[in-house]
Amino acid sequence: MYLLIPAAGSGRRMGSSRNKLLLPLLDKPLLAWTLAAVKASRSVRWVGIIGQPDDFPDFKEIVISLGMTKCVHFIPGGATRQESVYKGLQALPAVAARVLIHDGARCLITPALIDRCAAEILRCPGLIAAIPVKDTIKVVEPTTQLITSTPDRRQLWAAQTPQGFAVEQLTHCHNEGVRQGWEVTDDAALLEQCGLPVKIVAGEESNLKVTTPMDLAIAEFILRQRDL
Repeated sequence: MYLLIPAAGSGRRMGSSRNKLLLPLLDKPLLAWTLAAVKASRSVRWVGIIGQPDDFPDFKEIVISLGMTKCVHFIPGGATRQESVYKGLQALPAVAARVLIHDGARCLITPALIDRCAAEILRCPGLIAAIPVKDTIKVVEPTTQLITSTPDRRQLWAAQTPQGFAVEQLTHCHNEGVRQGWEVTDDAALLEQCGLPVKIVAGEESNLKVTTPMDLAIAEFILRQRDL
């Protein structure tokens, strides 16, 4: 399986001036935890890290420390996640028919979830890992801050990564997104815009995206529990 890792995130919401994937979590950078899970998976054999070239020397040190130099490739990214993934698709080997895309900041991913998504994407054109929403969600009018509706949470799922796709189909959707000027926050939304089906694969409660200092503290707690 081929895997792309968008890894160009800034540390702004972390209060840091550097890429948040280089911030320490216990004794390793965030990206090291993500890559260690990828290495432990049974299915991934090719990894493309999409980022800014200024970060590549630090990324390479992490890759070397994990003994993954033969399978990891570095791809210059774009100004947005959407543009970066598009560049990642263009850098895939020509033989790649399916691809998984996993945000580098979801550093608590387990090898089991990676392998579950890798197996399922061989049977469908598009999927995302996701978990059911537990909270009641309110739709709010932004200028008045008044509630406009309360969707039925039984129909709501919180999207995670990995997300998996047929490469040809996802590339077509990205091309269409460029042509029509769509701006989306994940690749599944491009397929939705094109009227193509995307299915859910059960994600993991612990597969959080580390964005804030609080997320970092929660991630540390989860990792310490795993070590017990």
